[in-house]
Amino acid sequence: QVQLVESGGGLVQAGDSLRLSCAASGRTNSYYVMGWFRQAPGKEREFVAAISWSGQSTYYADSVKGRFTISRDNAKNTMYLQMDSLKPEDTAVYYCAAQMTVTDYSARDSYAYWGQGTQVTVSS
Repeated sequence: QVQLVESGGGLVQAGDSLRLSCAASGRTNSYYVMGWFRQAPGKEREFVAAISWSGQSTYYADSVKGRFTISRDNAKNTMYLQMDSLKPEDTAVYYCAAQMTVTDYSARDSYAYWGQGTQVTVSS
């Protein structure tokens, strides 16, 4: 059992940058695949990015590739999402997720542990 807490969201203008953090606690170790999902009002939760436990492999949704960078610091039990060149379409609640074994890293049902979410709002 692990707990995940996101932070770093806020209100920014298009083109600005923001860095989200996800802190893990409880029964944590360095062997969890972790990912970011987001959900806009009236829409389903969608995949944003994922990272292997070692940080060696990363995966991105096409909509954020080249703009967002996922990373993790296992010594701090923290995952990050650096968001650059933000667009109004990026406005959503961003959720941190984790799972020990993931076959489909982009599927919501692949992850058992979720944070409470942090709001990101990008104005035009």
